[in-house]
Amino acid sequence: MDFDLDLALLLAAFGGGVLGAAVGALPAFIFTGFAVLAGVAAAMTGRPAMLNEIAFGPLLGPHVAFGGGVGAAAYAARRGFVEAGRDIGFSLMALHKPDVLLVGGVFGVLGALLNTFWGSLGWTAWTDTIALTVVVSAFVARLAFGKTGLLGQVAGGGKQFQPDDEANWLRWQESPGQIAMIGLGVGLASGYGALKLGAGTGGDVVGFGLAAALLIFGMMGASMPVTHHIALPAAAATLASGSLLVGGLFGVLGGFAGELYARLFLIHGDTHIDPPAAAIATMILVVRVVLG
Repeated sequence: MDFDLDLALLLAAFGGGVLGAAVGALPAFIFTGFAVLAGVAAAMTGRPAMLNEIAFGPLLGPHVAFGGGVGAAAYAARRGFVEAGRDIGFSLMALHKPDVLLVGGVFGVLGALLNTFWGSLGWTAWTDTIALTVVVSAFVARLAFGKTGLLGQVAGGGKQFQPDDEANWLRWQESPGQIAMIGLGVGLASGYGALKLGAGTGGDVVGFGLAAALLIFGMMGASMPVTHHIALPAAAATLASGSLLVGGLFGVLGGFAGELYARLFLIHGDTHIDPPAAAIATMILVVRVVLG
């Protein structure tokens, strides 16, 4: 195991976490999507730094900026500065609370440390360590600042997982038919992009970037599908198998995995634990084990 600490990386990650808290976790992730698309374009000209060092690095990497925003939102709710720790679309800069931004920076550093640690263990060969880091960072935030435990609890008390018509993640995307159709459609399209561009020039993440960027319309109030946990496993499965149909299948599986994790960790919790990140970490592991 070779776990080298890069001071410059940690300092940059602190800044990325502060940025994620300042603008909000979801807006930061949307800009990750745009950075991924720009990075794919740059990678096609032989310059991958935009993709590797910016979009997935300490400035906009989800494990840093998004994770920092999630941790800061959980802290702000615990301190009573905001009503809901699950609200990741809110710009925390507006609170005029430097300590909230500080917590974002700390979670940014935590994200960089965790991702580096997984890499030192060789886990990048088995799963998407950035997605894994987003999940573990959110677990830390829930345990540190939340009151509902990792699996959450139904409002007003009662047994966990008790049916609650008011609890949901994406009401327009939660039925089996909706999940299957959006999973198949996005999976096939993302897989096609992966085949045409290839992994070396960003084909494995172009669908992910587009799905993340499209969430900007959700910020505007549209009932947008959330599909980056569909697009990324589908692309990986397509590249591993050479088959668009396999990619479409993994897109469907990714969609159902996201809904499963939403019901397991998110909808009855008081802080955000990201269903797409959990689905990506799981499905990339399945792709690597099953398809090699």
